[in-house]
Order: sequence, then C-alpha cells, then structure tokens
Amino acid sequence: MSTANPSPDVRASRLPPAEYATRFAYATPPLSASQAVLEAERCLYCYDAPCATACPTGIDVPSFIKRIADGNLRGSATTILDSNPLGGMCARVCPTENLCEAVCVKVAQEKKPVAIGRLQRHAVDALMDSARPQVFTRAPTTGKRVAVVGAGPAGLACAYMLARLGHDVVVFDAKPKSGGLNEYGLARYKTPDDFAQREIAWLLAIGGIEIQHNWRLESAEQINHLRGAYDALFLGMGLASTHQIGTPGDGLAGVLDAVDFIATLRQTPDLATLPVGRKVVVIGGGMTAVDASVQSALLGAEQVTMVYRRGPSTMTASLDEQQWAQTNGVRIAHWLAPVEIMPNPAQPDHVGAVRFAHQTLVDGKLVATGGTEVIAADMVLKAIGQTLGNPMLSQAGLNLQGGRIATDGDGLTSLPGVWAGGDSRAGGLDLTVEAVEHGKLSAKAIHAHLSR
Repeated sequence: MSTANPSPDVRASRLPPAEYATRFAYATPPLSASQAVLEAERCLYCYDAPCATACPTGIDVPSFIKRIADGNLRGSATTILDSNPLGGMCARVCPTENLCEAVCVKVAQEKKPVAIGRLQRHAVDALMDSARPQVFTRAPTTGKRVAVVGAGPAGLACAYMLARLGHDVVVFDAKPKSGGLNEYGLARYKTPDDFAQREIAWLLAIGGIEIQHNWRLESAEQINHLRGAYDALFLGMGLASTHQIGTPGDGLAGVLDAVDFIATLRQTPDLATLPVGRKVVVIGGGMTAVDASVQSALLGAEQVTMVYRRGPSTMTASLDEQQWAQTNGVRIAHWLAPVEIMPNPAQPDHVGAVRFAHQTLVDGKLVATGGTEVIAADMVLKAIGQTLGNPMLSQAGLNLQGGRIATDGDGLTSLPGVWAGGDSRAGGLDLTVEAVEHGKLSAKAIHAHLSR
C-alpha cells in the first residue's frame, strides 16, 4: 500500500532531449534483406495454410513469403495489398501472436513461428520506398458516388476498394488528419516515422477518393442527407466516447482518458514538451492501457502501475503486450477495482492517489473481498473501453446491438443502402485488421448493389 504524494509532480522534460528519440524508436526493428530471406526460407509454404485462414483479411501468407524468398518483393507486396490495402500498418500493429503466427506449423516443430508480421512489413515497406509504389490501377469510372463516414481503417479500406472498382468516393472525417486510430490511437513506438500518413498517401493515389476533414456526424438529418445525395453510404466512424469510471474524484486535475493522452502524444512534435506524472496509474487491461502505461514510462515516469479488476487470463491485451509492458518497467496489479480517486492534500483539486477494492470471483461473479489498497498517483489514465456514444444513430433508424450498429455479414445495416464496419459495428474484435476486412466486404457488397 502507498499513500498520496505530498504534492503533485506532473512536468515535461523528465529526460535528456536526445533520449526521447531513442526511447520512442521502433519497438520492433525492420528485417534486413538477408534476415528476411533467411526467415522466409523457414516457411513450409503449406497447402491450405492455417496462417492464411487465421488472417481476417485472408492474405495468402505462403504465397507472399515465397516471393520474398525468391527476391520478388514487389510481387510479395502486391499479394499482401490485394487482400489488405493497409497491409503495412497491420504488419506493425496486428496481434500476429494471436492470429497467423499462433497457428504456424513451425510452432509445433521448432517452438517458434515464422515471423509473418515482420516479413509482411519488409515486403510492403520495400514497395512503399520504391520508385513505383503503385501496383494497382483504377477501373473505368462508373458514375456512381459513395459517401464514407470515418477515415479510419474501415472507412479507408472501403473507400479504396470502391475507388479501385471505379466508383467516386467522398470520405467525411471529424479529425484534421486521416487515419483514425492508426493516426491518433496507437503507441508512438509502433509507427514513429509517420507511416500512417505515408500509407494513406499511397492509398489515395489510386484516384477517385476525396476526403473532407473536420466534419462531424451529429444528427440524423446528416445521415438522411448523405443517403439522398449519394448512391450508397458506409459508416466507419469508430467509437467516439470513452467509458467513465463513475467514482468520486473522476473530475480531478490529472485524471485523463488514456485515448486522449495517446492522441496528444502522437500529435506532439517534441516529446520533451509533453508533461507526465512521476507516479502514473493506468486503469484498464487492454491494448490501450498497455500503450498508455508503456509510453508514460518512456516519457520518464518513475512509477507506472497498470491496474485491472480481474486476473491476467481475462485481460484483452495479448500476453506479448503484457510482457512488453513489464519489460518497460510497468507493474501490473490484478483483482483491483477503483472505488475512489483521492485528492492530493497539498492541492485538493488535483489527484493524489486511487483507492482500490480487492476483488475475487464467487460463482463466476466479481465481488469485493472487503480489503482495499491505495496507490499514489500524480496522473491517472482511464483505459476502460470505448463506446459509440451517439444517440442519433437509432434516431436515424439504425438498429443497434450492445450500443453498436447491427449489420449482416457484409455490413448491411437496417437502413437500405447503408453499410457499417469497424469498431462501430456490433460483434467485432476491435482490431485494425478486422476493420479493414469490414471495409473490404462492404465495398464488395456496395459494388454488387450499384451494379444491378
């Protein structure tokens, strides 16, 4: 147990200026050309490969890896991007340890899968850095116009596939920059070289896509207008709101949403100017909690504690991500639920500690044991999940399921001519790669609808 700090300690420049670039460089370095060939030659190029089946976008994994082994990086990247137009970003952030690499036959043989994600990144990066990065051409224009709400992975994938098929697409996005979570929601050490914008530039070069920024969906009338003005509509606006803890002290200074903290960090050119607490508590057990925890430590926080109300097996952050957090000095505490965010005695409008109640399972239900624990904090980051948080969607006639948009397998909603995908669609895994697949499937369905 620790008590509240004597006074808040939140400040910038905790590290020497040169240290920031070193700490926030790529967590996973790229493969060299020789390393990539050697790794590719480990692949058995399985028929009906389980890795391809495990990929939400259906990339022909053995095929693209074989091309790397043969020295055909352009052909390899073409195979990847034909199935996943955001294949470069997915290679960086996809939890391959839970998907393609988890089912690699090399695990049984050698206890080590082929490094599929790193090989995918190697091929796509080689194409992006080449003199001729475009490998696809746009079909003749159809004269059909499609509106896409949201320039995140789902919306961009949908827009790109529709543009390739000859349709004209206008993408409406609330942010000043495209990319959604790829631009605003990922740890900086996963994409330190502005890759999100470079990938978007490649995607837009197909032609036929216009993006209107700083456009926010706020009324049912906007949906009705888009339905009338365009031949089809795709909704891929992600999850705009964060869940609140609902405990006393939630509004104290120093208590922030982890999503906002990460977005600010991503958009801060000089990380030495970004304040961070000396003692940081992150509440949550998912990927956002890990990203916020690790980046707090990298910014120079001396003590970072990630607190989760259940045990390790139910955390949504992968085991690799949990180990990554611990490697970077983050302490992960389990079976603790927040009951009070406590003010600092020296500055009562600022957080000083968080009181947690010990939890246990009784007949499968989470209950308090009666014990409590206090953890000192200059800064508290809330990472307890996001919600669509947009009541006008039901007002527009969209059926919702669990607070998200209900669709069929192709993304068609309850409104004729309206599809949806990504995190805003019910029943998903909240993964970038799945959002891309949602956009692809909806684009194919929209194309079939417009071709009748």
